[in-house]
Amino acid sequence: MSRIYEGMFLIDNDTVRAGWTGAKSKVIELVQKHGGTIHTARRWDERKLTYPIRHKNRATFLLSYYEVPQENIPHLIRDLDINETVMRYLLLKADAVPDEERKLSEAENATDFVVPEPPADDAPEEREFIPTEYDEDGEPRPVRRPREPREAPKESKEPKESKEPKEVKEPVESAEADGAADKDKKEEAAEPAKPEPALASTETNEDTEKEG
Repeated sequence: MSRIYEGMFLIDNDTVRAGWTGAKSKVIELVQKHGGTIHTARRWDERKLTYPIRHKNRATFLLSYYEVPQENIPHLIRDLDINETVMRYLLLKADAVPDEERKLSEAENATDFVVPEPPADDAPEEREFIPTEYDEDGEPRPVRRPREPREAPKESKEPKESKEPKEVKEPVESAEADGAADKDKKEEAAEPAKPEPALASTETNEDTEKEG
């Protein structure tokens, strides 16, 4: 019994540089070898890999929907494992082929469709992938938008306070103040002590009469 599968295949960029049609045909021929029928097959994207595979840092992704007898899946997997063009693959069961995938696959088969050449293997990821959009007539319109450059943080114009403890200076009196203080002390020491005034008699008339 046959059923529909969704397959994502990572293709070596060296094979893609030799020609995208030939690279895609290698995957299609493997599926057809095991009694499969290709419904759609298109270039999904070219990206930098999360980790190197077979000493390669980048690869081209082929997305395909195909129908193949279930008993032939183990043989297909074996051929994919030993294939030098397919670096990795993911096979999933699907209920049906999405209409969007049919449109995108037909657009890629057009004579004027151009596949960009993969960048160097050590090229950085400069652009962000944006899912395909559709125009007013329902035609697919692949869109790629450049990443917006990140703004550098603005430096504050206010001087930064030093974290080192500030030196506290003790107040220093001027030489004139010291001289004036010494002069006042000398003048106080030079003045003679004034005799204390005699206390006035406080005897009353009654005390005088008693004595007499």
